[in-house]
Amino acid sequence: MSKAFAVLAKKVYTSFKPLSYVQALSVFGSKVIYAGSRDRAVKIVSELGGEILDFSNSIVIPGLVDAHTHLDSLGLALNSVDLRNVTSIEELKTLVKTSSEGGSAWVFGRGWDQEKFKEGRFPTRWDIDEVVGDRPTILVRVCGHMALLNTAALRELAIEELAPERIIKNEKGEFTGLVVEEGVEVAMKRFWSRVDDKTLRKYLLNSVEHAVQYGITALGFAGASARVTNALAELSLSDALPAKVDVYLSLEAFKKVSELGLRAPLTLGKVRIVGVKLFADGSLGARTAYLTEPYEDLPSVRGTRLLSSEEIAKIGSQASELGFQVAIHAIGDAALDEVLKGVRDIKGRKRVEHLSVVRDDHLSKLKELGVVGVIQPHFVLSDWWAVKRVGPRRAKWVYRFKDLSRFIQIALSTDSPVEPIDPWENIYAAVTRGESEGVELAKYTSDQKLTVAEALHYYTYGSAVAIGREDNIGKLEPGYSADFAVLAQDPLEIGVDEIRRVKVLEVYVDGERVYPREVR
Repeated sequence: MSKAFAVLAKKVYTSFKPLSYVQALSVFGSKVIYAGSRDRAVKIVSELGGEILDFSNSIVIPGLVDAHTHLDSLGLALNSVDLRNVTSIEELKTLVKTSSEGGSAWVFGRGWDQEKFKEGRFPTRWDIDEVVGDRPTILVRVCGHMALLNTAALRELAIEELAPERIIKNEKGEFTGLVVEEGVEVAMKRFWSRVDDKTLRKYLLNSVEHAVQYGITALGFAGASARVTNALAELSLSDALPAKVDVYLSLEAFKKVSELGLRAPLTLGKVRIVGVKLFADGSLGARTAYLTEPYEDLPSVRGTRLLSSEEIAKIGSQASELGFQVAIHAIGDAALDEVLKGVRDIKGRKRVEHLSVVRDDHLSKLKELGVVGVIQPHFVLSDWWAVKRVGPRRAKWVYRFKDLSRFIQIALSTDSPVEPIDPWENIYAAVTRGESEGVELAKYTSDQKLTVAEALHYYTYGSAVAIGREDNIGKLEPGYSADFAVLAQDPLEIGVDEIRRVKVLEVYVDGERVYPREVR
């Protein structure tokens, strides 16, 4: 690409709040230097000896920013068996059996949800042993907070020795193969230790390339290990990454960095290390989200508190002193209580991830503390069983996007591979809440829909705020990075049902085309 170029389009959205659009952009190097009329944009670029990119039949928008993803897990999922749409244990077994016939030593799958199974139960290691024999197998639930390991994987990873408190047993006291929370963490850590560096880099690159094709130009990576961060840095320094990546270290990796006294942000090409990811609780799907009252469909359980307010305050203060942002996973309302107490004295910008169950009294506290809420609209569609979990009385507290947006800055994300990385599916969920698809939660929370313009704002500038890049991405105004996507349709002028089918034609990051990517 030339050092200078003009972008001509049917419409160039420079911002979605306030809603603003122009006819053209002038770009010099990696930055937008002018946004306005076609004639003026062409004149500026002509004087700079640049070229013209004519997208007169298309729409240009600021690059989308997914503020919360797991790029290592996404890359692994893209190279594994997809269990997201499985509706029975028998179907699960068939897919796993087919996958196990390949040449890899391990079988890995992700995306199953027992709520969809016609058998009405969780799968067990014995189900999987029937079809894979002695091939070690790990099948992660869609939420990532529960996994099923077959007998060979249990033996290979020695899970019973490492995480006995997170092992699920049956009424006979036998280990079912199901693990939750730290059990999943231990299993995956041991699994990743068996993945070589070249394969790890391949998975990471696959995930970023996969994201870019949807118009995503920047990603927040939540909970990266030291090894994964090093692999990302290698990709960035070799100029292989097509998008920007902001890394939130795992707690273990952050402790290593803090011992060295390193300060954030640490920048390596397109990669920046900016924060630390903490977990206050688990997930609604696995019933490990920490609630103030028991689960409606399992009254003996309130979920799992993973960090106390005192622990959050201690880690958060240490992080903020070194310039690291704190991003804290909180799904249940009791977990959010702990987080709000814990972050009260933490300096700097504070992120809270998910905010799935939010009481009325939480809203003003979130505003007072200046929290940025990073939400995942597609959870509304995937967690179609949410009313069953919390009951009708608490249903109005679940995924209250509109209310949150009135009190705090919010950012849209997918938590991919928990949800598809496709932002257009995510925006569809934000503006419809699955109402036409019969999602029960929509009956209780129809007032929580976002408009398309609002969703796009929170997917661009809102997410830029979340990762601390609001001064250079999220808009297409002079001085901002030339990160943009070229669309075949105008998302603000098509029907709601068409949103999920928006076609991305080209994507640019820092003025360079990254999709379709040039063949080197």
